Amino acid sequence: MLKAVTRCLCSNPVAGRRMMSHHIPQNLSGKVAIVTASTDGIGLAAAEALGQRGAHVVVSSRCQANVDKAVSLLRSKDIKVIGTTCNEGKSEDRDKLINTTIEQCGGVDILVSNAAVNPVFFGNILESTDEVWDKILGVNVKASFLLTKLVVPHMEKRGRRGLGRYSVSKTALLGLTRALAPDLAHSNIRINCVAPGIIKTFLTAFIFRAFWKLLWENEGVLEEFLKQTSIKRLGEPKDIGGVIAFLCSDEASYITGETITVTGGMNSRL
Repeated sequence: MLKAVTRCLCSNPVAGRRMMSHHIPQNLSGKVAIVTASTDGIGLAAAEALGQRGAHVVVSSRCQANVDKAVSLLRSKDIKVIGTTCNEGKSEDRDKLINTTIEQCGGVDILVSNAAVNPVFFGNILESTDEVWDKILGVNVKASFLLTKLVVPHMEKRGRRGLGRYSVSKTALLGLTRALAPDLAHSNIRINCVAPGIIKTFLTAFIFRAFWKLLWENEGVLEEFLKQTSIKRLGEPKDIGGVIAFLCSDEASYITGETITVTGGMNSRL
């Protein structure tokens, strides 16, 4: 499973903020980060992790109510954030996302392309319809590429030293990451991908609802699943968010064209 990414005390809010800033380095201060599909799960964790490190974050999803909720949540944590609706599969929405970012934030330094679709389909892969394939590849691969294409000129204007390029579900994005990395290295733009294991998010639960239901209702099945991991628990969105924030920082300035697996030590192949 691929996916194209944190962390107070409430009794004294001021002390809580000081503790957060003390433990989390502000190494992305002055940077602008776009995170798509970022009102829940891994996308929201990525936005929070980037924002806690000083980035001005732009969140988006298809639903305005979800955008408003995410913006309110992040602002309550002293994160600089704006939000807009965006269906990454639509050209006009991609344009709006970039234009809104440029107009309100002055530029863009980081793109976390987190949006993905997975139409419900059961059966042999050869029985998949053209509509299913077009939907998956159109959003998970093509739209991600086209959004990157829109963003790169603005990154080049700012002399950006790092690009968080993160994928969501398709092996094709691994190839896209490797292909774009050398082409954009001359512009000081880095391309990387994060491949999570099983992460406890609403989207994961929805897409794999039968598997998820089995995990939670049968302790034996969950126990057997956890035996496959070195870290004996399921992943949390913040586990991915921190990795994404690291790859977007200068600490990862010598990493490009790579896919980082975050699976809790589970044996996996890409």
